[in-house]
Amino acid sequence: MSDKGLPATMPAPDGLPRNKLIPAVIAVCLAVGMATLDTAIINTALPTVAGGIGATPASVIWVVNAYQLAMVATLLPFASLGEVLGPRRVYLGGLLVFVVASLFCGLAWSLPSLAIARVVQGLGAAALMSVNAVLLRHIYPFARLGRGMGINSLVVGLAFTLGPTLASAILSFASWHWLFLINVPLGLLAMWMASRNLPLIEPASHPYDRTAAVLCSGLFGFTVLALSSGVQGGHGVLIGAELAVALICGVLLGRRQAGHPAPMLAVDLYRLPVFALSSLTAVCAFCTQGLAFVALPFLLQEQLGHSQVATGYLITPWPAVVAVMALIAGRLSDRIAPGLLGGLGLLVLSLGMGALALLEPGASALDIGWRMAVCGAGFGFFQSPNLKALMTSAPVSRSSGASGVVASSRLVGQTLGAALVALCFHLFSSAGAQLCLWLGCGFALAGAVASGARLYAVPGRSRA
Repeated sequence: MSDKGLPATMPAPDGLPRNKLIPAVIAVCLAVGMATLDTAIINTALPTVAGGIGATPASVIWVVNAYQLAMVATLLPFASLGEVLGPRRVYLGGLLVFVVASLFCGLAWSLPSLAIARVVQGLGAAALMSVNAVLLRHIYPFARLGRGMGINSLVVGLAFTLGPTLASAILSFASWHWLFLINVPLGLLAMWMASRNLPLIEPASHPYDRTAAVLCSGLFGFTVLALSSGVQGGHGVLIGAELAVALICGVLLGRRQAGHPAPMLAVDLYRLPVFALSSLTAVCAFCTQGLAFVALPFLLQEQLGHSQVATGYLITPWPAVVAVMALIAGRLSDRIAPGLLGGLGLLVLSLGMGALALLEPGASALDIGWRMAVCGAGFGFFQSPNLKALMTSAPVSRSSGASGVVASSRLVGQTLGAALVALCFHLFSSAGAQLCLWLGCGFALAGAVASGARLYAVPGRSRA
């Protein structure tokens, strides 16, 4: 599908024919659902995995960190590769790597072997997530793009919701290895459907800059490592060295790609006010989510006295309502400005976070549940419209770069949120959970302001 003849800020208007649209949507959603589910499902099972491979609780966290670090470091390089090779090829290659790595995760016999397999799995997931949004932009006709983004958000929300339950179900009759092996048949099915139905998108004419890819990975990878080392009380010399490497990579990357028509670190897209505001909105919203999802178990268990099992059920209304509201908001964004929908949603999320921070000992399940539902409704109203705003405010020729920014904004926000939780508990141990929720309230409010500002950004350009 060529972009020739299309306006600069409009997606391909026709989308896929119906006989290919539905299988393509299933393939994309299945792959993204697996990548998302793999994060949610392993977090729940970490104690079981630690026992199975003889790892300590402190060291087994690398099963999660290895996956996340590989994703953060390579999202933008894979997005740039999608522009050069075409998103379809990057998606299929990432899916193949993800499936093979899942097989090796399931066959792992020690912590080092599992961590290495998780790094490779994270690379596959990064390739999938980096071009997911650009594929959706070409799968759906423009008039139904918001609905398509809503379906994608619905799948992600369901994956987060069902992750703990599915992990418990698998572990009730099988070993932890099947938490990864289940990806193999599902991934092969997604590959078969994707290879037959994903759209062919004309690649860019510029070559792939391998040196820039290494520098970009170093910038994000060492920044995240320094952030993790800092909040975990790492040695100052180590943190300084990691920050220095990240800074050097950033400076060299900026110099190397100055004047590039499609820079890997998408400074050209950030010159578009709607795009920049949409990315800022996403970082604020996902930082709020990261603060909440890491801090809430501590609040519910240590301060409100609920069990681990009860905590899972009490948090469930948030992602469950996100899944439902994302679909509704996606449809509405085809008729109502995403800036308005996202701003109202994040305002509701801010109110919900404040309500959670005011919970007192003795609060009933209903008191907790409705607050979670309010947060989920607000977050769901932000997610799909903001995704549409990010993609449609970028030129079609830079859709892969925009798709990479979509995924990296989410990961940066979640990583920042988790780091702030660690900092809050380090500085204010007894009141750390409440402080995290109040911080989340503030970030959501800042996101609402950024979202609303899109309504007034640069008259004459594509508005969000």
